[in-house]
Amino acid sequence: MQTQWMKQSMGVRIFIIGFLILILLIPSAMIQSLIHERQMRRDEAVFEVSQKWGQPQTLTGPVLSIPYTYTSTDKDNIIHTQTGYTHFLPEALIVAGELDPEIRKRGIYEVVLYGSSLNIQGYFLPLNTEDLQVPTSDYLWKDAFISIGVSDMKGLKDQVSFLVNDEEILAESGLETYDVMTTGLTIPLDMVNFNERMTFSFDLQLNGSQGLAFTPLGKETVVKLQSDWTHPSFVGEFLPADRLVTDSGFTARWKILHLNRNFPQKWTGGNHNVSAAAFGVDLLVPVDEYQKNMRTAKYAFMFIGLTFLSFFMIELLNRKKIHPIQYLLIGFSLLVFYTLLLSFSEHMVFHYAYLISSIATIGLITSYTRAVLKDNLQTGIILAILVFLYIYLYIVLQLQDFALLIGSIGLFVILSVVMYLTRKIDWFSTLQTSNPGKDVPPDQGKQ
Repeated sequence: MQTQWMKQSMGVRIFIIGFLILILLIPSAMIQSLIHERQMRRDEAVFEVSQKWGQPQTLTGPVLSIPYTYTSTDKDNIIHTQTGYTHFLPEALIVAGELDPEIRKRGIYEVVLYGSSLNIQGYFLPLNTEDLQVPTSDYLWKDAFISIGVSDMKGLKDQVSFLVNDEEILAESGLETYDVMTTGLTIPLDMVNFNERMTFSFDLQLNGSQGLAFTPLGKETVVKLQSDWTHPSFVGEFLPADRLVTDSGFTARWKILHLNRNFPQKWTGGNHNVSAAAFGVDLLVPVDEYQKNMRTAKYAFMFIGLTFLSFFMIELLNRKKIHPIQYLLIGFSLLVFYTLLLSFSEHMVFHYAYLISSIATIGLITSYTRAVLKDNLQTGIILAILVFLYIYLYIVLQLQDFALLIGSIGLFVILSVVMYLTRKIDWFSTLQTSNPGKDVPPDQGKQ
């Protein structure tokens, strides 16, 4: 009797279908977790390769630093002599470079690496220390040095020969102070006259991965980059003043003034975070299959709901009965699409993976529908609806900027169709009986 009552009562069936949709959201959330897990595994593979070759690089400097001594008194009135540093930035900083990217594989994952050839040149004005509130006699001029920040030292391929006023000085590993940067090279300047203009230039052969960035330390900083990578993403605090991206690569040119950043040309101690002003370029992988898989999986609720709605409309308009277990199997078939898409997209281009997964899912549900309903017309309707849904989803995925607009219009059209098809149904009698659309006398259902 309870089974017969559940079969005859359309209201109960609506409640059960809604409950099944909510239940299927649990495996849908698990699929999204699986996508996130696979993405994390990809990121781990990228990190392992990058750690050995060179991680994303940020070049900072050069910075001219002059140490000085000062005294301080502790709580026991004991006087201590300590060393501080004043830092001077170049008047002009010009960087010209070329990126040579390559893709390497770690298992099924691709890692974007690059080698770079950079030429850096510029000059410092004669030093003026009057406004730094440090007595001239306290400066240790013989211990002056230049620092160059390199975020990952493993990326250095050759010795760095630094030219100061055409005099060659080999760079030393490590930094004398961490006021401005945390890793890099040091160039001692024990024979330099700081009352004269000081020019500098050096070449840097630097390996890295994913991206290259620069810190604008010159009063005027100009950076020119070129590469044959066709999918650059210009990132950081400043965009290029000029850029050109073609099928053969990109060129970009930045020009930043000291007025555009939030730190001065000279200061004492570690009072400024210069890395916050960094800018540069990331070498994007053309297709991020995990991002597209995650966007696709977010439409699981809509797919399940619309597919169940289609079957319910067949029940309602054609007096067919579909068991909740059959609804559940159809729901699981829809969810398998997302696991198929994820697994295929890790080995082939995303749109091919989408095509294979959607055809497999549509074929499975259509054949099952034919076996359950035993009606070619109704099976054809379900087939047409599924084909429409998967084509519609693919279009939404491609039109990222218009996804909300296309999605809203699509849902409006679907709701309009449902309202049109059900406009003559007497829902009061339908929710109580299996005879949709007809009035039932109160005593007709009595035995």
